[in-house]
Amino acid sequence: MTAPTHQRPRARDLLPHAQARLDEFLSDLAGIVAIDSGSYSPAGVNRVADWTAGRLSALGFAVERVTPDGADGESTGDVLIGRRPGRLAARDGGRRVLLAAHMDTVFADGTAAARPFTLQGRLAHGPGVSDDKGGLLAGLTALDILREAGVEEYAEIVFLATPDEEIGSPASRPVTEQAARGVHFALALECARENGDLVIARKGVSDFLLTVMGRAAHSGIEPERGANAALTAAHLVIALQALNGRWEDVTVNVGVVRAGTRTNIVCPEAELRVEIRSTTVAGMARARAAIEETAARPQVPGTSVVVEQLDQCPPMEDTAITHRMMARARSLGEDLGLSLGATATGGVGDANIIAGVGVPTLDGLGPVGGADHTPEEWLDTATVPARVALLAALVATLGDARHE
Repeated sequence: MTAPTHQRPRARDLLPHAQARLDEFLSDLAGIVAIDSGSYSPAGVNRVADWTAGRLSALGFAVERVTPDGADGESTGDVLIGRRPGRLAARDGGRRVLLAAHMDTVFADGTAAARPFTLQGRLAHGPGVSDDKGGLLAGLTALDILREAGVEEYAEIVFLATPDEEIGSPASRPVTEQAARGVHFALALECARENGDLVIARKGVSDFLLTVMGRAAHSGIEPERGANAALTAAHLVIALQALNGRWEDVTVNVGVVRAGTRTNIVCPEAELRVEIRSTTVAGMARARAAIEETAARPQVPGTSVVVEQLDQCPPMEDTAITHRMMARARSLGEDLGLSLGATATGGVGDANIIAGVGVPTLDGLGPVGGADHTPEEWLDTATVPARVALLAALVATLGDARHE
């Protein structure tokens, strides 16, 4: 039986609900910004997780809490996955929508006390106020508005909160990938760009270790018997940096070079640490092939190069479906008096991981903020009501495919 048609709320109708919650939003924001929750401070992250889990439970979400395996011997806080089924089955046009935020910051313990939450005019300051506690709270507030408005025309809403995004999500990544599988759409809650743009694409990143093996020799008596790994490394630096510009969507950076032990020994070993970034999976594959091809032709006889990929985070690609999501966001924004732009960024986040399992993803759905990772980090509180209303309306729109 087809589910009864329910009038989808307009974004402007949700705005008064968001405006009425602004004081509560600021009070809650001050409270969670006061918690030190650096990526390597699991106790602090878990205090934020406790608070977030309580809010989700109050909104009718079933909350799963996962303690992930630590990466590189470092423990992190827990991952939260909240689930709330709607009343529109998938067979009737209901869609599963994932909201993703992170609970960790880049700041060390003690920062919250040294640089507490402040409100100066319309700008809020404090560690993590924009990245990503403002976004986390915007997501929870949007869900509260939908609950109050009686909007349940979706198959399921999944709310994901991770503890280690600022260090690349090494521990939470498998949990995130599992939570994202089978989801129709994802909205990442990093704050909007400083000019208000949403993020439609993020570059992927791969890290490589190139180990150059040469042959040692006494540099004064018999240098001709040596094979200088440092010289090969120098040629590699020039060749790899020259890959920039070959493809429009790829950047290559040789970030670390190490070679040799003593000045009187022909250098027997060197290493390069190389990063590639690209907006497409194809671009990353092209760059990797170029690195391997370059390494296979060392310029100094007697030297050889081994290429090892250390890590990879997939790109959040600019696709036809994400363009349709962006078009919906623009239409809803116009109803709120917002003129929304779409931008691509070279930074990575949990949105990359979600997109990497094939979920169409739009990012930057938090309030407008900036100066992330610095003492000047800020959040424009005047943008909170409209951005929360936009997010709530977008969840409602994406969750119900009957009006497409």
